[in-house]
Amino acid sequence: MGRDTGGADLSGRVVVVTGGTRGVGAGIARAFAAAGAEVVVCARRPPDVPLDGCAFAPLDLRDAAAVREFFAGLDRVDVLVNNAGGTPYRLLGETDAERHARVIELNLTAPLTVSLAARDRLAAARGAIVMIGSVSGTRASPGTAAYGAAKAGLENLARSMAVEWAPDIRVNTLVLGMVRTESTALHYGDEAGVAAVGATVPLGRLAEPREIGEAAVFLASDAAAYISGASLLVHGGGERPAFLDAATVNKEA
Repeated sequence: MGRDTGGADLSGRVVVVTGGTRGVGAGIARAFAAAGAEVVVCARRPPDVPLDGCAFAPLDLRDAAAVREFFAGLDRVDVLVNNAGGTPYRLLGETDAERHARVIELNLTAPLTVSLAARDRLAAARGAIVMIGSVSGTRASPGTAAYGAAKAGLENLARSMAVEWAPDIRVNTLVLGMVRTESTALHYGDEAGVAAVGATVPLGRLAEPREIGEAAVFLASDAAAYISGASLLVHGGGERPAFLDAATVNKEA
């Protein structure tokens, strides 16, 4: 439809985005709205900045009864984006099992709860689920170990769903690297710090939420009609290999 969504036209489709009030989720919600979809954003708190073209529904995703009631009240769901998640930085031995369990509940159990509640609506629409994963689930994740474990589980869950719920529902995962959001400064400091971190990525920068949204729109669109059970890496090439820096130093020497 527009340049920002790669030409996808999702007019007439209903898209539910969890945790879509800021950051990556807001970028996803805006991308689907730009593609013509009717977007409903679910979160515990409303967005700080209005999301044009999107409706907001207050919802605690850890409340299974409330989640089932919410989806029962919708006439149609074509796309579900399980985006809600996150974690504080804590080393494994510096916190307790209950805190780790809450991280896993938000990042793994809640997407399963939401997907189960939306299943009938999605199947009726021959719809799609997009899970928002992380490279933390593909490698060691010191300081965010429970989060990494949950994201690894989410990716595996998506593959199982893709098999069990085919052909009625397609299920895929976006595996994200670093994304520039409102909280980037908390992690990386000022612009110099952000640039230094971006330089560790082969493409030389952090992703923008809009770019994650465009990838989500693609996986939900007819252009991806034969893609299911896949994990799409959206990480700018990953981490810059150390040998490239060594080669540069040797060349300059």
